[in-house]
Formats: sequence, C-alpha cells, structure tokens
Amino acid sequence: MSEAADTSTQPKATHNSPRTWLLTAALSPLAVRLIRQLLSHGDCVVACLPPHEIEHDERSAEFRDLINECKSVRKDREGWKDRIRGIRCDGRMSSCGAAVAEAVHVFGRIDILLCCRSEAVVATVEELSTTPVTQNLVRDQFEALFFSQVNFIKATLPVLKRQHTGHIMILTSTGGHIGTPGMSMYTAATWALEGFCDSLAYEIAPFNIKVTIVQPNKEVQSLTNRLTFAPQISAYVDIFNNAPSIRDMLINVLNTDPETAVPDPPDVAESEATPSTPDSMSLEPEPGRGEIFHRYPRLPPGAADKLVTETVHALTAIGGHENPPSRHIVGLDGAIAVKEKLKTVTEEMEDFVDASLAVDIFDSELKEEARVGKRRESSPIAEPSTG
Repeated sequence: MSEAADTSTQPKATHNSPRTWLLTAALSPLAVRLIRQLLSHGDCVVACLPPHEIEHDERSAEFRDLINECKSVRKDREGWKDRIRGIRCDGRMSSCGAAVAEAVHVFGRIDILLCCRSEAVVATVEELSTTPVTQNLVRDQFEALFFSQVNFIKATLPVLKRQHTGHIMILTSTGGHIGTPGMSMYTAATWALEGFCDSLAYEIAPFNIKVTIVQPNKEVQSLTNRLTFAPQISAYVDIFNNAPSIRDMLINVLNTDPETAVPDPPDVAESEATPSTPDSMSLEPEPGRGEIFHRYPRLPPGAADKLVTETVHALTAIGGHENPPSRHIVGLDGAIAVKEKLKTVTEEMEDFVDASLAVDIFDSELKEEARVGKRRESSPIAEPSTG
C-alpha cells in the first residue's frame, strides 16, 4: 500500500466490518488474547511493544507464540501474518509518531486506538518520599500510565481527523472511580488520564471521533502487568487490622510461585522511633525496609483466561461501535463498587447542600428546590403535594 495513501478516501469501517486497531502495549495476557480475537474477526492489528517488555523473555513469550501461530499453515490462521504488525515503541512522542506513520503506511488507516499500557507502583504516599530513587517512581508511574498514552493520542489524532471517523478507547480500571490505599500514584495517574480524555471527548466530537473509557476491576490490570514495590515504612505495616492491604494481597499472589516469590524485608527494631510516634521529632521521612523490586505476576494455568475474558469481550463489543458509551464498567463486582462510591458522593453532597448553596449570591428556583428537597428528607413525614 502506498505511503501516500489518502485516508480520507478510504471507506468507513462499520462495527462488524474488518477494522484496524492500534494497541499501545501488546504483551500483556489481556492484549495477546484480544489480538487473537481481532485476527479471528478479520481485523488488522498494529501491536506496539515496549522495549523493556519485549526484551523480557518471560513477559514476551505469549506474544512470540502468537506470532509463530500467525506464521503457521493452519487453515484457521490463514492471512493472520499479513494483518499484524509489531512495532517497538517506548512511548516517547517521536516513537509514537513513527508507530502511527507505519500503521497508516501498512494498513491505510487507523479505526481504533486502544490505550492499554499499565504498570502499577505499590507504595503509600510517604513511602514514595523516602529517597530520590523512590521519588523517581512517581515520575515513572506517570510516564507509563499518563504521558505515554497521551503521546499516542496526540500522534493519532491527525489521522483520525483526516478520516473524519475513529474511536479512542482507554483501558484503565475501577481505580478511575475509587482510590486504593497503597496505590496512590497508580490511582492519581489513572485519574489524570481519564480527566484528560473526558475533556478530549468534547474537543474531538465535531470530527466524529469517539472516546470510551473501559474500567475493569483493578485486579485485571494489576495481575497482568508489571508491579513495582517501594520499600515499606514500618509505620504502615499492619495498619489495616480488618482487611489485608493491597501490598499484602499482591505479595500473597506473587508468593504462590517460587519464581516470583518476594523476599522478607529486614526486621526493624521495635524501639526504633518513627515519625508516627511521639518519641520522634524528625521531619525527615522514615527510611523504608528493603529494596525496590519489580515482578510480573505468574497466574496458574487457565487463570489468566478467566481473569481477562470479560474485558476482552467488552473491548471487542464496544470497539468501533457507532454509538459507544463514554464509560463502561466491566463486571458485576466493579459495577457494584462504583455504584456504592457514587451513592456515597451523592449522600455527602446532599448532607452539605446548605453549605454549597450558601456561597450563591443569587436566589433561584433550583436553589429553593434543593433546600425543600433536603427538608423533605430530614422530615419523618413527607410534605403533602400541593399540586
């Protein structure tokens, strides 16, 4: 196909016709299974490969198996090798621009951009403040989840605008609604990307470009991508008496496999004073125990399939849809959790509606309606209708 192919003259891809997908990170178990579904459907796939992951033998093993499968002579794999292109891309703007240009050169257009890169830094806010090295983990988290995906979006927009059609899908997690103690920077980067896309959706709607945020449970992303653990501060050990912390839960998963098991941190003397105790007057953060370490979780056979199946189905069902949702929560548990969070937000807003209305300098019917609604809720007997 000519490099100078005019994307504006290409026929519009409908939801059920073959489409061209660009995946910003294609080495996770979820991405590999999604690609297999897309190729089976007849779609074309541009698979971006973060260098630090494609060079990791175990991380890239499933993708390499998929490529060998595409090259096989199996009848049900016929044509697969012609509809997939793997491109090394580190997420910098120049690298993203080159990947987009190659995608258009090879397949003529981009119908769906799927921003699906994910890495999680596991640490409390204070644990990320102990040393310059742990402070850099904050930047690393935003580079992986936010800046790299924004670069892909910016690089793709000119193509989608010329086509006057396209769909940008953002795979995040329910962390976009609900904060998680111990994953503060992961949550912050997720909210940043979602806020960016909420504004972006309005800006590009006149060009017939859609934006959808897809939110599976946090486990879907955290258990299928790289985890980075900062050294733990003793003050945060066992502070959640009624439930295990996210650090403990993830380490328990890693410890089920000898290859990913986590070494025990060094003991800290019980008499050692910390900033959380009255004996300490230091303003410096308490030093963490142990070293920074990275792990890719290993899931038991079949567990990865079960974990990501719902999300893969959601992506294939929504991707390229003529009227896609702006947000889609995957799974019953995630939907219930988000509903409870939104219910809490609504109840708190209603509890303090007088404080909210107190700053208004103009009276309005809406203001009076809000006050009447609050009085009705607080009264044991509802006021009779006057209508």
